Amino acid sequence: MRIKGVIFDLDETLWPVGPVIQHAESTLQAWMAIHVPQVSQQYSIEQLRLRRNALVKTNPRFEYDLWSLRHTLLSHVFRELGEDVDKADQAMAVFADARNQVSLYDDVLAGLSMLGEHAVLGSISNGFADLHEIGISSYFKVSLAAHRFGCAKPDPRIFLAACSELGLLPEQVIYVGDDLVLDVFGAQQVGMQGVWMNRQQLNLDDTPHSHVRPDAIVSNLHEVLKCL
Repeated sequence: MRIKGVIFDLDETLWPVGPVIQHAESTLQAWMAIHVPQVSQQYSIEQLRLRRNALVKTNPRFEYDLWSLRHTLLSHVFRELGEDVDKADQAMAVFADARNQVSLYDDVLAGLSMLGEHAVLGSISNGFADLHEIGISSYFKVSLAAHRFGCAKPDPRIFLAACSELGLLPEQVIYVGDDLVLDVFGAQQVGMQGVWMNRQQLNLDDTPHSHVRPDAIVSNLHEVLKCL
């Protein structure tokens, strides 16, 4: 069956996410030093991360809704230290704005334009990056985010929903992502082809999930065209 659609992961597939999160957390910490100083004095970025890791175990929703996880933690901490809890909304707006200041990999814009001439494009992400704010939403017919959809990769439902919104069968779609389990296996379990975006050109057999066998391995978007 001919491939008619390509769905992409976002973080680490279209841009490096580590520097983005570091920048967003530093920006938020600087904002809190001014607007909720008690919090910034009591909690470092690392201490907030530790509390967030503990909080995620308390509610199944936090497994897929990372926005709600961060917002809930900030609300708890603000309340504990006598700060205005309503400022949690402002804090999340600051974090989200910085979270959307990504640096696309060099091949992304040209690659999306090229692929868009041959297939309909979509995206699925477990994060909460805003493609409109980033400036690339026009490339995608559908963009699903776990925190809005209600489950995260590798849950089959989010893959099937994206295919449905594209108007295609899973067998007509390839999924491209950097995570062998969340992306490649997640796509393959519903009948899509799973393509591993291996920008670091790792040896598959040296990875912790070498039992997952991608349908193809690429290191940039231009190579995805061969999968069509």
